[in-house]
Amino acid sequence: MNGTFFGPVGNMLRSIDIWHCAIVKKAAHELRQEDLVPENLVWLPRPDGSFAFRADPFGLWHEGRLHCFVERFDYRDLKGCIELLVYDAQWNLLEKEVVLSRPWHLSYPFIVRAEGQVWMLPEARRSGELTLYRARAFPRGWEPVAKITGAGHGVDGTLLFHEGRWWLFYAIVRRGRDPASELHVAFADSLAGPWWPHPMNPVRTGLANTRPAGSPIVQDDGTIALPVQDGSRTYGGAVRRLRIASLTDSQFEAIDSDWLAPAPALDPFVGGLHTVSAAGEVSLIDCKFVDRSIPGTLTWRLGRMAERRRTRAARKALRFSSPLM
Repeated sequence: MNGTFFGPVGNMLRSIDIWHCAIVKKAAHELRQEDLVPENLVWLPRPDGSFAFRADPFGLWHEGRLHCFVERFDYRDLKGCIELLVYDAQWNLLEKEVVLSRPWHLSYPFIVRAEGQVWMLPEARRSGELTLYRARAFPRGWEPVAKITGAGHGVDGTLLFHEGRWWLFYAIVRRGRDPASELHVAFADSLAGPWWPHPMNPVRTGLANTRPAGSPIVQDDGTIALPVQDGSRTYGGAVRRLRIASLTDSQFEAIDSDWLAPAPALDPFVGGLHTVSAAGEVSLIDCKFVDRSIPGTLTWRLGRMAERRRTRAARKALRFSSPLM
């Protein structure tokens, strides 16, 4: 390698996050930092490839089996898809397959059961749309049924049915010299919408407590505990709990507190923890290892080339499919 590519090598290496998912044998509403110990953990398998990972786990029990939906990502093309892993009650892995893939990146497959059906709201910011999917025959056959207008560039959309109304929490991430994040809220009378933005948007700003990070929980006192990422130190460094005391179509009041951070039992994946989702009597988490190596940097660069090719192809297809003026 010549100096124009790497030199000096130490300054040109890129840090890349390698995430890993685990089932925690503790219900999310009871989960505490001290519960992150080896005897409570069931690790999902690592995908093939040194620079591929699974992240953003969400789970749903169906017919006695835990269905885990995750983002499957590979740095060789910088594009995620949604994968399903099915476990029995003894934590044996029974099935594993990709169930949703699009030309653009997909992640954060938020799952909710409502109206006798199962719905998924994956993050798809690069498509410019936030699309709600429904399973024709759970856990497969995902079909788009509605676009949530006004939140197309939002990330990590998280749904909650509360006091007769649907609520959507999502983040707007501002890039640039001073990156920041904003927590936005929308509400609707049905999942299909229409959705209305909350008049106080953004309801919170900053990097420590604005990006949704898993399943919201309504507590016994009526407050809502919304998991949020703490990205103040590093992306996805830990998960805080945002306690929402007042949520109406005109009010939003909340305070946040520490919740979960990487623990020794997660070693070597102790560089961050950024998803906590509820699945009955268990929880799902992910945690990361930060790779800073020449192979990792090269793989990321190859992925960037593949991403640019996809972008050019998509623009070309759009141009040639447009009607003549």
